[in-house]
Amino acid sequence: MHHYEHFWLDPKFWVAVSFVLFFLLLGRKLWGAIGGALDAKAAGIKRQLDEASRLRAEAEQMLKDAEAERAAAAKEAEDLLARAAAEADRVAAAAAAEAEAAAKRRERMALDRIAAAEASAVADVRNAAAEIAGAAARSVLSETLDAAADAALVDQSLNDLPKALRAA
Repeated sequence: MHHYEHFWLDPKFWVAVSFVLFFLLLGRKLWGAIGGALDAKAAGIKRQLDEASRLRAEAEQMLKDAEAERAAAAKEAEDLLARAAAEADRVAAAAAAEAEAAAKRRERMALDRIAAAEASAVADVRNAAAEIAGAAARSVLSETLDAAADAALVDQSLNDLPKALRAA
């Protein structure tokens, strides 16, 4: 081992001094560059966080809007179903009323037809009875009345005519 008389003559000393000077000169530049890079990285991360926060706020707003639209659509669907049910009830009631009215009209028409047929039958029976009665009366009169009885019947009818006219 070699001992130097003065410490500045020792090469280890100069290596240490040069090492310290190197890091002082270069370290300041390196520290500035590293600090700048770290600051830029921090600013980039802050921008990304701000962007993520903005996107999250937009997504939350979109979610609220979508939920509001879904609720409005559900309400509208309920309203449509209620209106459709009410309309179906109204149509069913109208159809039932129309069917009942049609049944009553048919019943009335059937009763009118029955009454007309009955009246026609009664009229036919009356006409037939009148014809039979007339024929029978002619037959009875022709068999039982002679000219003298006929003249007496006409005279009696003429005498009763003023009373009959006053009564009518």
